[in-house]
Amino acid sequence: MRRVKDWIHKNNFRVDDKFQKMMKCIWSGERLRINEIPDSSESLATRDYSASGFSSRTGEAETKIDNSNIEEAELSLRESGYLNYEEARALLGRLEFQKGNIEAALHVFEGIDIAAVTSKMKISLSKRSEEDRRRSQSDPVPTMSLHAVSLLFEAIFLKAKSLQGLGRFPEAAQTCKVILETVESALPDGIPQNISGDWKLHDILNKAVELLPELWIIAGAPQEAILSYRRALLYNWNLDTETMTKIQKEFAVFLLYSGCDASPPNLRSQMESSFGPRNNLEEAILLLLILLRNIVLKKIGWDPSIMDHLCFALSVSGELVSLAHQVEQLLPEIMKRQQRYSTLALCYYGEGEHMVALNLLKNLLNNRENPNCVLDLLLASKICGENTIFTKEGTKYAYKGISLLSGKCSQMFSVANCLLGILLSEQSRSVTSDPERISKQSSALEMLETANYMMKDKDPYILYNLCLENAEQRKLDVALYHAKELLKLEAGSSVKSFILLARILSAQQRFGDAETVINAALDQTGKWDQGDLLKTKAKLQISQGQLKNAIETYTHLLAVIHVRSKSLSTGKKLLKSKGNHDRSLEMETWNDLANIYTSLSQWRDAEVCLSRSKTISPYSAFNWHSAGLLNEAKGQYQEALKSFRSAIDVDPNHVPSLISIARLLKQIGNSQSIPVIRSLLTDALRLDRTNPSAWFQLGLLYKIDESSSDQEALECFEAAAALEESAPIEPFR
Repeated sequence: MRRVKDWIHKNNFRVDDKFQKMMKCIWSGERLRINEIPDSSESLATRDYSASGFSSRTGEAETKIDNSNIEEAELSLRESGYLNYEEARALLGRLEFQKGNIEAALHVFEGIDIAAVTSKMKISLSKRSEEDRRRSQSDPVPTMSLHAVSLLFEAIFLKAKSLQGLGRFPEAAQTCKVILETVESALPDGIPQNISGDWKLHDILNKAVELLPELWIIAGAPQEAILSYRRALLYNWNLDTETMTKIQKEFAVFLLYSGCDASPPNLRSQMESSFGPRNNLEEAILLLLILLRNIVLKKIGWDPSIMDHLCFALSVSGELVSLAHQVEQLLPEIMKRQQRYSTLALCYYGEGEHMVALNLLKNLLNNRENPNCVLDLLLASKICGENTIFTKEGTKYAYKGISLLSGKCSQMFSVANCLLGILLSEQSRSVTSDPERISKQSSALEMLETANYMMKDKDPYILYNLCLENAEQRKLDVALYHAKELLKLEAGSSVKSFILLARILSAQQRFGDAETVINAALDQTGKWDQGDLLKTKAKLQISQGQLKNAIETYTHLLAVIHVRSKSLSTGKKLLKSKGNHDRSLEMETWNDLANIYTSLSQWRDAEVCLSRSKTISPYSAFNWHSAGLLNEAKGQYQEALKSFRSAIDVDPNHVPSLISIARLLKQIGNSQSIPVIRSLLTDALRLDRTNPSAWFQLGLLYKIDESSSDQEALECFEAAAALEESAPIEPFR
């Protein structure tokens, strides 16, 4: 500041007595107090200003700082002819801040009466925004120069930065907020071109708009941060593209991951037909879509994290088809072919369009440029494992993935082995040869055990499939061990694991323990996720002869399904697979109720339940089979036979209907029906080798068939008895 003083005297500027007193006050008492604070050239303030051309080396820094402040003083004196108290403090505070003396800078800045200067700044900005013909030299209140406004805004901004550096975040946010409120109050329609043309003022406003949300977040005020982000985006600050992009992205990330529920924005200028976000997710998606559009229009560069966040947001909201459409619209140079096809395959797989996803993966994997995409190989093998037709093709993908991962990532290698085990298990259920089936079952179990062993940290998906395979092969003690291990690993968070454990216990004839497990799961599960648990509980009650309790449980289940569908229909969109599951569960519930009423000879109630079930799915094999059981109980055997055959017409692989037709034909037929009955039971056992009813009916057939031996019948009865003792209340899969 001494150089400023010498420069003023050298150029013969008139300085009144009042100003000299002001400068003496600053140079004397205040300067002495500042000198008591040791300089720190490597402080936070120095680092923050390094981008502005200030070096941390003492000599160089002081030269640049002095020159800068001299230029500021010269400019202020040229414009107004004098340097007032606030401007002098702003220059001195900036000098201390640039030197890294944050506490000293804050002490100087606190001497500025912000409330007084902001009122003058509002008047100055407001008058600056008017047209030249409206401005007059006879204004009653003299306005400040634009340079003085910029200088004081910078002082307020640096005060906020000083408070931030000292850890006083709420005060820093309130101080920074003053800048934005002053501009918005003076210029309600936005910053005009003649003001935004001042590069220094424009730069300070850009930094203040960007800093305020950050300060509120650090201060632990998420709602204020959200309001600051919206203020930055909705007001016309004339932000540069880089700053606007940064704010939009940071706001979207904050909305997605902060855990704070934001109230919908108040868009006063919004048209009635335009879209307004209703929650965090919608607002984040809107921001990310704007960024993605700017990328497509080449206004900003490609940022892969934007697509990552958009994938997460649209996946959570169940809008995977919308995500696929966004990916399809991207230009080829923005997203590579492999990434595009992989993302689209995941989208369509998540929407239940498995064949579309598989075809995309086939196109990608058959391309010579992308033959060894490990993740795509694994996804393709997973999809094939869920469709019996493609298990052979899926096995090839899994083997190729294993060969590529051998000796590399052990986690991925474990997943590949798990998928191969699932595929081999699926194949074992479709082969006719007993030796081949046993071989594939053994290989499947070996692959799953290898996957579980190779995985460093236990993986619930691998552990579940290992448990399931052991249960299906009736290795119930091993399956029970893995089921308990799985439940502990997931901390009781998965309904599917509870149900599998209950089925294993029921296969061990421990129905009471199984029901205890289900009751514990119901206590830990939300009401809307209890559907499958209630169904399993009702099955357990039926197996124990508690038909009245089972009816009450099914009634409760129907009420849950009804409330769930009604409540969620007005809320966020459900995934298609979830909606299909609810309809399927409701249909099965009405069918089970019909079967209970049939066993109690309550024909009218059974017919009502069947009509409700047919309303949901008119062409279901389960409906026709239940109708056949009702007709059979009434003694209407021909009608029953007709219903069972209708079930087979709908689903040729419906095992209960195959067995029921064979039983009825044996009951009402003659010796000429034996070949047909044998064919039906053989088909049933080909589809389900562990069905005790099919083995029992085949044993009865061999007993009355003169061409068969008693030994064959005995073997069938023994198989039926052994399977009955280890049969779960529901199929494991």
